[in-house]
Amino acid sequence: MDIHSQLCQEFSLKPWQIENTVKLIDDGNTIPFIARYRKEATGSLDDQLLRSIYDRLNYLRNMTEQKDKIIQSITEQGMMTDEIQTAIDNASTLTELDDIYRPFRPKRKTRASVAKAKGLQGLADAIYAQEKGSKTPLELAADYLNDEVETVEDAVNGAKDIIAEMVSDDPAGRKMLRYSIKNNGMLVVTGAEEELGVYEMYKEYSEPVKSIPGHRILAVNRGEKEGFLKVAVDYDKITALTILNNLHIKKNSPTTNAVIEAIEDAYTRLIFPSIEREIRNTLTDSASTSAIEVFAKNTRQLLMQPPVKNKVTLGLDPGYRTGCKVAVVDETGKVLDTSVIYAVPPHNKVEEAKKIIKDLVKKHNVQMFSIGNGTASHETEVFAAEVIKELDCGITYMVVSEAGASVYSASKLAAEEFPEYDVSLRSAVSIARRLQDPLAELVKIDPKAIGVGQYQHDMPQNQLSEALDGVVEDCVNSVGVDLNTASAQLLNRVAGISSAVANNIVKFRQDNGAFTSRQQLKKVPKLGPKAFEQCAGFLRVSESKNVLDNTAVHPESYEAAAKLLKLCGVTDEDIRAGRVDNIKTYVESVGTSALAAELGIGEPTLIDISKEIAKPGRDPRDELPAPMLRTDVMGMEDLTVGMELKGTVRNVIDFGAFVDIGVHQDGLVHISQITNKFIKHPGDVLKVGDIVTVWVISVDVAKKRIGLTMKKPKD
Repeated sequence: MDIHSQLCQEFSLKPWQIENTVKLIDDGNTIPFIARYRKEATGSLDDQLLRSIYDRLNYLRNMTEQKDKIIQSITEQGMMTDEIQTAIDNASTLTELDDIYRPFRPKRKTRASVAKAKGLQGLADAIYAQEKGSKTPLELAADYLNDEVETVEDAVNGAKDIIAEMVSDDPAGRKMLRYSIKNNGMLVVTGAEEELGVYEMYKEYSEPVKSIPGHRILAVNRGEKEGFLKVAVDYDKITALTILNNLHIKKNSPTTNAVIEAIEDAYTRLIFPSIEREIRNTLTDSASTSAIEVFAKNTRQLLMQPPVKNKVTLGLDPGYRTGCKVAVVDETGKVLDTSVIYAVPPHNKVEEAKKIIKDLVKKHNVQMFSIGNGTASHETEVFAAEVIKELDCGITYMVVSEAGASVYSASKLAAEEFPEYDVSLRSAVSIARRLQDPLAELVKIDPKAIGVGQYQHDMPQNQLSEALDGVVEDCVNSVGVDLNTASAQLLNRVAGISSAVANNIVKFRQDNGAFTSRQQLKKVPKLGPKAFEQCAGFLRVSESKNVLDNTAVHPESYEAAAKLLKLCGVTDEDIRAGRVDNIKTYVESVGTSALAAELGIGEPTLIDISKEIAKPGRDPRDELPAPMLRTDVMGMEDLTVGMELKGTVRNVIDFGAFVDIGVHQDGLVHISQITNKFIKHPGDVLKVGDIVTVWVISVDVAKKRIGLTMKKPKD
């Protein structure tokens, strides 16, 4: 297999793009580094496409290894033929390879292997040959009686077991049946219990295998695992036997009926159960892959939410019996104060709670509230809105997802960061900080715990972790990291920096004071030349004398950047003061192609350098719409059908999107209610964090369900 050609074909890329990308990967370069600093080599492929190429490259290499092992095994058995070799060479999936290797794979004890051990292979061959002038199977069997085979009936049954396994191992039959079942089979679901709860809709349910959506696959799988549902693939047996008979039956032979019986046994006992498992596994794998893609996309969008910068923030972690935990953090996230209030049932110490909050606001000049969306969130939000109204000093608030806050607060990391606080107070700090800088705070949490997806516990955990870790890495590196303020956890997400090196950077900073240049990184223990190459461009040193250290310009391009500045007549002072219009004018007058050649760099690098110099220390998140802050609160009982509201998209899933409209319960915009145009997936139109206009179409207070539409009602 020519892996490079295969990748070119699959990704519609030019050979040089694939060759360079594979070489960069094999040379130990990270995906963020390749995406950002090797654009000339790859043709400016983005990080997501590069990760897809990386995954597919590993799959194809694994398949090549499997082919080599299979070829070696069959050759050692002395059974390799040109036909088998060609079939292996042409196989494009691991399933095809498995079908080819099945007849040659060492088998555990089976009915067929037992029959072969009794010397019945010859009888099986004679029966399967179905010669016109043949004796009957019972007559043929007379020659195969021995101490282990006492009757002709036993001999014939053993021979049919051998034929059944042979039919089952035939790649052609399996391929045809697999295709037919995939396209014509039905997934049938029935209830296994009287009370099915959330699975009631699946009590008597069926849907074509070829069209069942991924989220329903994951739903019925979970129902089956929990014992509420029975799930099976249904396929017409007559059609299946017709396919197999056409492959194996030669008519007008005394042995044909025996072969027909063996074929039916092969299908019922061996082939169909195997293909049913395959198809269900394939459906699950496909559904999991799609769900992981959605999860990853949502996580990316959540992590890239614009930070609410330079605001002293009061975080509220709601609770009933144990009270609401309060933490005030300054503009940098440093904890200034903590407290506990009991403003909601069962305590209802409202006035006392108001006094505590008002005192904290005045003492620290609090500008913003961040409220967790967990237990007692709505009651706490009502309380906070009242306090804000009474203070009348321009404070706004936002309800943020608590997902992962409890995981973080109980972690070793949180204990090391806040040894003086209990678990609940750490959670309040996290809630405050994730409004100030979602990325810096959420990076401390296992991405699986962030909760922007469905059925995350039902997916292959390694695959999910790998995908989400890649997203976190890409987000961190696209934003950049302040070398002098970043935690070890954040530094560990920077390309090329291991956990040990991240800890060494923090220790170096503690021992020697703040970094004053990127070059100082070379003094950090265990941070070698390769690690420096990979990480340097993603780390910012705002205190550096070299203004380029506070940009995404890589040190390898400093010489070219200096030449550009000299040609444009721009000084470091001009950059710091934002007087950089000359750069854009000069680049346009000379032309990117000619100027790049003069500087000895590629055009993409020149464009990137120009952009970075124009906005040193820029945060790409600042270019996105700011999050929606509120000063009032509503409950579900305040909603009426037809009401127009503004909301924030909290989660995008296969069948719609959940939107925060300012009540405790998010509303669902079904995919059919997103737009009048046909869309394959809600993610084609919406992303986490989007501010959208919606209209209420249904409210069920008892079931806590809100139906929304993005289609403007007709007047």
